[in-house]
Amino acid sequence: MAAEELPRFDLEGRTALVTGAARGLGRAIALALAGAGADVALGLRDASRPDAEELVAEISSLGRRAVPLQMDVTDLGQVRGAIAEAAERLGGLDILVNNAAAAPQNPALEVNEDDFDLTLAVNLKATFFAAQAAARIMAGRGFGRIVNMGSQAGLVALPGESVYCMTKAAVSHLTKCLAVEWGTSGITVNAVAPTFFETPGTSDALSDPEFRSDVIERIAALHRIGRPVEAAGAVVFLCSPAADMITGHTLVIDGGWTAR
Repeated sequence: MAAEELPRFDLEGRTALVTGAARGLGRAIALALAGAGADVALGLRDASRPDAEELVAEISSLGRRAVPLQMDVTDLGQVRGAIAEAAERLGGLDILVNNAAAAPQNPALEVNEDDFDLTLAVNLKATFFAAQAAARIMAGRGFGRIVNMGSQAGLVALPGESVYCMTKAAVSHLTKCLAVEWGTSGITVNAVAPTFFETPGTSDALSDPEFRSDVIERIAALHRIGRPVEAAGAVVFLCSPAADMITGHTLVIDGGWTAR
């Protein structure tokens, strides 16, 4: 096989924006994209937070540019502004990773309207309009890679998280719809659906030994909690030339939870 026919997994010369990039999966994804060769804009709810400076330094140490941007995804003005600024400062926008998420936990009988509206605003509304704004830029360039962060919660029921599960199921279907509409513009749209990973957002729940044991048992094949880099690798793959023919797909990274 000639070298030009071998799959490529690098992102050399690409530009990316990751929402919710300050910590957890977002941070790991931003670093992984940079490690693969992309310059990365960091969508941050508070661009002045100290850990944002640390992340910029880490990405810079990899030889890539890092641009911190104010991007509270509940404010569509900030969403559109950050995407436009990312494209301007990086010289274009090739990749968008919709990672920001909200997950208030309440039994369905106790869900209040504020939590309901916030979860939909972050997980669905912001995902749609960020993708729309990015796709308008990408379509003009004839190339784009959009990855929406879903969840195994979009495939299985998690007690106390009915609204979150609902939004993540919707993310998977939205991914299919956008993929079909934008494919002829050279844009692929995929989703990544992780199980429980060791992140600041899951630390409180996983610190409960009974809950942690139950989660590990439900991760039926590997019987362990995931590491952020394991989700980040899937995102890099879906953005790489090796995945050029993959679109409308939700890649589940759950250690076997949904296989049983």
